[in-house]
Amino acid sequence: MFGVCASVLVAGAQGFVMRQGRDVTVYLEETGEPVSRTALEMLQGDVRRVLDARLVEVANPERAKVVATLDRTLPREGFRLRERKGRLLIEGADAHGLAYGLMEVSRRLGVSPWEWWADCLPVPLPRGGRIRLASALPPSGIEESPAVAFRGIFINDEDWGILPWSGGVIGSETNERIFQLMLRLRANYYWPSMHEVSKPFFTIEGNREMAHKYGIYVGGSHCEPMATSPATEWKLRGVGDYNYVTNRKAVLKFWQDRVEEVKGQDIVYTLGMRGVHDGSMQGVKTREDKLKYLQQVIDDQRKMLATQVDADVTKIPQVFVPYKEVLDIYHAGLKVPDDVTLMWTDDNYGYIRHFPDEQERLRRGGNGLYYHVSYWGRPHDYLWLGTFSPELMRHQLSEAYRRGIRQMWILNVGDIKPAEYLVEDFLNMAWGDVRGAKCAIRCFYEREFGATLADTLTAVMADHYRLAFDRKPEHLGGTRTEEADKAYWNTFRPVDGWSKEDVEQRVADYQRLSDAVEALETQVPRGRKDAYFQLVKYPVQAAAQMNFKFLSPERSAEAYDSIVALTHIYNNNPRWKGIMDMAPRKLAVFGKVTEPLVYPDARPVRKVFDADTWLSVRLGEEKTFTFVPDSSVLSSSQGETVGVFDIRLLPTHPVSGDRLTFSVSVDGGAPQTFDYQTYDRSEEWKQNVLRNYAQRLATLPLTEGKEHTLTFKALSEGVYLRSIRLRKVKVKNEK
Repeated sequence: MFGVCASVLVAGAQGFVMRQGRDVTVYLEETGEPVSRTALEMLQGDVRRVLDARLVEVANPERAKVVATLDRTLPREGFRLRERKGRLLIEGADAHGLAYGLMEVSRRLGVSPWEWWADCLPVPLPRGGRIRLASALPPSGIEESPAVAFRGIFINDEDWGILPWSGGVIGSETNERIFQLMLRLRANYYWPSMHEVSKPFFTIEGNREMAHKYGIYVGGSHCEPMATSPATEWKLRGVGDYNYVTNRKAVLKFWQDRVEEVKGQDIVYTLGMRGVHDGSMQGVKTREDKLKYLQQVIDDQRKMLATQVDADVTKIPQVFVPYKEVLDIYHAGLKVPDDVTLMWTDDNYGYIRHFPDEQERLRRGGNGLYYHVSYWGRPHDYLWLGTFSPELMRHQLSEAYRRGIRQMWILNVGDIKPAEYLVEDFLNMAWGDVRGAKCAIRCFYEREFGATLADTLTAVMADHYRLAFDRKPEHLGGTRTEEADKAYWNTFRPVDGWSKEDVEQRVADYQRLSDAVEALETQVPRGRKDAYFQLVKYPVQAAAQMNFKFLSPERSAEAYDSIVALTHIYNNNPRWKGIMDMAPRKLAVFGKVTEPLVYPDARPVRKVFDADTWLSVRLGEEKTFTFVPDSSVLSSSQGETVGVFDIRLLPTHPVSGDRLTFSVSVDGGAPQTFDYQTYDRSEEWKQNVLRNYAQRLATLPLTEGKEHTLTFKALSEGVYLRSIRLRKVKVKNEK
């Protein structure tokens, strides 16, 4: 399926045919779970909009043209779609499988998963038109099942977007829209919003019932154990401090009351304990105490689940998330029961901190991943434009799957908008999509805006993400958040490593993208104008104007006003009034620039190697690069002519062990070895994630005008090279 961009339901006269204005009969086998019937109701609505026809349910499968039945031999949540004698057969492994099969028919009718959330309105079939299953559907049909068992999203940092848009409470009406999107995207796992400004999910009437209707497993983040949301709930029904060490009885009752309340619900229980929000567990100081009490917490929680939910606690879906400081406690010897999923995390900027070792891969509970495309925190938020790199996400998710992270994937999506493409891409990968990033981007934009615009839009959006990978719009001011030195919060600084030439090229690139987006808008079908603004024009042009604001002084004030105007247009759409905030947390970076940032003049540079994204170098593998230096990029050191190699690498974390190392040498000479592993929230790590590269400088002897060969060798797993450049710099001990 994932090799096909467009719908495979096309005009024709053979096989299973659906005609404009003609009702179609359907039979649905009862499963005992509401999700399959919910999907049928959604498909009925889609048929009505596309065909101006009804999908009429009948009690006898022999009298139906569309037959949806169970086939327990299929993999969990899998489905089969095939055509037999003019009838469409949908077979599902279970209720979820049937639901996903029904939604697949909707996709092939041309209905976008974003038909509501991005105004990607279905295109009605012309009067007298007909559609059929094309020959792209093989005689045996198509059969699909998820690559990852639990696949979902986390609504987070909701303060400025989805919460005010929903009227201050993310209740059953908003959650129904979220769950409809999830069903269309084949997701089954949900972490609700959890900030202090939000009313907790389980305290809102109708939320539980809505999750059940759409077949959603409700979970909770790394600091929300046992289906509770302590950030808000502890103040409402907790007694004393949220401190297990000094107030154990009250903490256990807080958890137990919720478990008793929701034990009939489909829940993935988060085990462990952190602070009431995103902070360390209270009452413990030493690593020994942290380990001791966290172990006790998990033991108590398991006993609670065995008593309240199922005596065979191994049958209950459970997850433990070693996030931030909890990863160190886990490595110190924490014993997590074998049936509990270990959910690993990225470093909040897309680089996975830990991959399971051989023993962890063999766990009965398997391994999971908590990943970010939106983040509030140090060194700087990125909550605004959804510019996270699809290339990086696909790279890291592919590596995660290859290394056995296959039980649970959940994505921090912020407010969903404007990260629509990233949400779908993540969930497609969790379903089994192995396409390259550009192919996936093209298919998305072809589906939404047609084949005529697809190639140009793919190029525009790929460049948009590439430029943001070098520096996200939110990070252009050189400011930091949550630093002890308050000057970092509101003092603008030029981006490290950029020259005047770099800045001019970046401004030109963004101008080209902004112009292209403006020109393409005239070719967008009338029914997709709002969708185009949300999915293309706003993110691209707002990012461009943010760059102009900081990098083009003569246009800075105008660029700020343009961002205001674009955001007003977004929020002026009646459906989306109030969902887009151009200044989350009102950080200084979103304000006006009163003093221009001064960048140095362009310096000579010789590119020895420069990748569009990065080059994978396997353990022990050598890469060689041939070049001829001239005097403009050579330096002198202790009477010797040398080249200073600026080596930039993807700032990943070790795949195994605790080292990231490589060596470089010239013309077979003695190699120089470098280690570039960083540690959580160190200054070097902060620099690395803001610019998306780690950097090491190697000084090696070179001769002007002579051809040299540089050898780069990976000494660890997980080494990815971005570029190698020669720059003339002042070398220590230069004579």
